[in-house]
Amino acid sequence: EYLENGPLFSELKFYQRAAKQEQIRKWMDLKKIRCLGIPVFWGSGLAEYKGKSYRFMVMERLGEDLQRIFVDCGSRFKKETVLQLGARMLDTLEYIHENEYVHGDIKAANLLLGYTNPHEVYLADYGLSYRYCPNGNHKQYQENPRKGHNGTIEFTSVDAHKGAAPSRRGDLEILGYCMLQWLCGKLPWEQNLKDPVAVQAAKTRLMDELPDSVMKWDSSGGSC
Repeated sequence: EYLENGPLFSELKFYQRAAKQEQIRKWMDLKKIRCLGIPVFWGSGLAEYKGKSYRFMVMERLGEDLQRIFVDCGSRFKKETVLQLGARMLDTLEYIHENEYVHGDIKAANLLLGYTNPHEVYLADYGLSYRYCPNGNHKQYQENPRKGHNGTIEFTSVDAHKGAAPSRRGDLEILGYCMLQWLCGKLPWEQNLKDPVAVQAAKTRLMDELPDSVMKWDSSGGSC
């Protein structure tokens, strides 16, 4: 992408600071897990083409994205699949959070199956990743309405709607919305995606009324 591309630069810094293969292997050994859903980063560089500068990254090859599979399955996963995906993502987010970062844009389109092992799932696209605790110094929570509604509108956290920076609790909230969609086939605010304020209000109601707000939804799941 263009050298000035901010998201690609953020992604590169995440891999360089927090996702070295030696770091990941040590963490996996400590937690006694066989797979961690962070793609392998091989390297990066700069290139010139027709007078323009580009930055590139070389990553491991991955398989199909979960959004395509979700649609092919009738936009619903069975409960066992949703729980397995949630557990895998909790491992991945735990590692990311322990290494001073948050992801900020968890969604099926950013989850990819392993190329050689489709039973593995990887969280990709760290363009919105945020270093919330550089060198152990936690950044202060601060709302900025001018930065409101950042991220993917149907999944982004209530804090992000308010203009706050991505956070650990925000990542978990986003994952929860994803799992709700995967299990129930829809989200309560899907008809209002062009109105971020209405989406924010619907999410706030859902969070304030837990668990009753989700218990009334059909959670029988799909067949995949």
